[in-house]
Amino acid sequence: MTPTENTTTTAENTRKTVLRSSLGILSTATATHGTGRNGDIPLPRLPGFVESAFSPLAYEAARLCLAERPGDGSRTAVALASTAGDTTTADLASRRMVSGRVHNPLLFMQATPNSVLGYLSREFGITGQMFSLSTLDDPVTELLSMADLLLEDPEVDRVLALGVELGGSERLAAVYEELADGHGHPAQALPADAGLAAAVLLGRPGTGTPVSVRSAEAYESDGDTGAGGTGTHSRPGSIQSLFDLVGLHRRLLREGGSHVLVTDPRAPAFTLTVTADTDARNETETHAHQ
Repeated sequence: MTPTENTTTTAENTRKTVLRSSLGILSTATATHGTGRNGDIPLPRLPGFVESAFSPLAYEAARLCLAERPGDGSRTAVALASTAGDTTTADLASRRMVSGRVHNPLLFMQATPNSVLGYLSREFGITGQMFSLSTLDDPVTELLSMADLLLEDPEVDRVLALGVELGGSERLAAVYEELADGHGHPAQALPADAGLAAAVLLGRPGTGTPVSVRSAEAYESDGDTGAGGTGTHSRPGSIQSLFDLVGLHRRLLREGGSHVLVTDPRAPAFTLTVTADTDARNETETHAHQ
């Protein structure tokens, strides 16, 4: 990279501030199924949800986060991000329809991401605002930005940010290519029956939030993560950046300090810092599966 290119890139990254103020990270969790990774779990049984890993994994990641840091559900909001939603259920419903089989209303219900949010609200008494987001952009940026906005409401104290990604299928690959405007971005490199979910429980910084996250004012973007930065450059639509955020949060609880998370050279960067409450480093980490 030439000095001119480096100066231009740094200037661009300096302008990419997302959060108007710092956020506090209360807890994090991950859940994976059928990926071949260490820590894959059997799918939890959810009444009314069948066939797909989408809703069970979203539920499990949310459960782990909320079990570690219980709070007032009436002051909790939820934001769920996924590129294409529950494509397993959508595929199954479509195949049944074109084959002339009787329509199953259960499949129609659970194909909507909001369905699992409704289940979460009932199980955990959450009555705050709930949103489902579909994005090809970095989900960390989208979810932190949404949490920042929601916490402007004085009646909201916490935001549960969720990301779910399912394995690929021919239909998903075609949809993904179309959403990416034909730029050749591949579909998720996961087995067709696999799924990933990550959850981050966010609040205002202060007592009880051992790690804070804020927009990085500037960082180096030279094809690597930059000095002091970490992250894997995720393909568009992947929730790997959320897994990176969870991993960095756990590392800081163990080691303390501050670190920059760079998920992609084109995406904003974030600085995670352990707060003055050093005892928080010794808190028991959530028993999530990564």
